[in-house]
Amino acid sequence: MSKLIKNEVKTCADLLQEFQLKDQPNHAEKLVFTGVGDKDVYNISAPFEDEGEIVLAGRVESRDSEHSEVFFFVEQNGEWVPKENAPVYKLQDPFFTKIAGELVLGGVQIFPHPTLENSLSWRTIFMKGEKIASLKEFANGPNGMKDLRLIELKDGSIGLLTRPQGEKGGRGKIGFRRLSSLEHLTIEEIEKTPLLKNQFIDEEWGGANEAHLLANSLIGVLGHIANFDEEGNRHYYPMVFAIDPETGDYSDIKLIATRSNFRPGPSKRPDLVDVVFSGGLVRKPDGTADLYAGISDADAQKIKLEDPFLQYEN
Repeated sequence: MSKLIKNEVKTCADLLQEFQLKDQPNHAEKLVFTGVGDKDVYNISAPFEDEGEIVLAGRVESRDSEHSEVFFFVEQNGEWVPKENAPVYKLQDPFFTKIAGELVLGGVQIFPHPTLENSLSWRTIFMKGEKIASLKEFANGPNGMKDLRLIELKDGSIGLLTRPQGEKGGRGKIGFRRLSSLEHLTIEEIEKTPLLKNQFIDEEWGGANEAHLLANSLIGVLGHIANFDEEGNRHYYPMVFAIDPETGDYSDIKLIATRSNFRPGPSKRPDLVDVVFSGGLVRKPDGTADLYAGISDADAQKIKLEDPFLQYEN
């Protein structure tokens, strides 16, 4: 198995400087959604198969609200339309994986904060089933934790990626551990997950958005790294790194795109213009990949890249 080398922590500025020296991806395409009125669709998943159809999950939301729903869309004549008779969930930021042959789908649920008046808290909800129509909730994460992700490993065990905030994770740091099965996905086990050191400085934050099992049994992590500028604007960048689940070794973060690589589009608020939220990555046999992403909390696009996980497989 290849050796993963972790160097010193890199900031967004360091990573941007490295990325800008590379050939820039420029094959971006806006995804067109219909059937949801005047609402925005963003923070989409990658497409996946359900009952013989290619389906994409997306966050559907009014421009002036954080109260969103997750719809399932299918492509018709170049547009994405809601899948007939599919459930709609009161969740944000959908994601999926396959474990033990079943579809595992998750999203972020918001609810009134238990102690702060007029504030919201959130948790990650997990559902599973043979298909979208039979999904049933089976687990949830701790209150206040987004960006929980799962991956089935070669031996059938589960890789768990976490992102605590606060006393343990500051603004948000990634943790990793293995679980023997989905039955062990409990709040206690999630909270005990150790953090990956030197991935983020304390002033910045990040999270995992999707995990891929690579050909050599490493885990390829698609995620984001983010910071605030001096004016309080947010900057989110899609990134990747790899984890060796046997040794716990992991690589440095590398950026794979920036907002300027995508097409112009709307923004939910002025402080969210430079936000790219990694949704999912579809790897292709020709050495390229399509990154599906939420743009500026108001738009959804995909962009063609060199497959960023090949470097860890070679």
